[in-house]
Amino acid sequence: MNASKHRFFSKLQRASHLMKKAADRGLLDVGGVTTAQAAVLAVVASDKQTTQKMVATALGLNESAVVAMVERLRKQGAIERTRSDEDKRIWVLSLTAEGRALLDQINGPFAEINERTDRAVGLSEIDLVATALDRIIDEFSK
Repeated sequence: MNASKHRFFSKLQRASHLMKKAADRGLLDVGGVTTAQAAVLAVVASDKQTTQKMVATALGLNESAVVAMVERLRKQGAIERTRSDEDKRIWVLSLTAEGRALLDQINGPFAEINERTDRAVGLSEIDLVATALDRIIDEFSK
């Protein structure tokens, strides 16, 4: 059977939506952030000289969306912005102590989502599904 007969796009979209909603609920309960904001925190934590443009590129988002999320995280005390020493037009982002603590807090909800995914898909098939999703991402990133 092909993707059309399985209604693959519809199922993939629905599964993604339901997983995101479950993750958002858990993250909001534990740390007051959404999955998108958690992704920003993770990118900022991964590099000492992270810019808003780098975050946008890493997450496949428009810079305007990142600016709004960074501002919310800044107001929460999780991120601080400083002007770049090399180019004063550029903001460099870094996690505050509160931001690092928040990243630690939100590991729980992500662990639960991963456990539920393992149960639903099965450990024997998770590699196959992840590889297929990687190929889909590659195809539609072109």
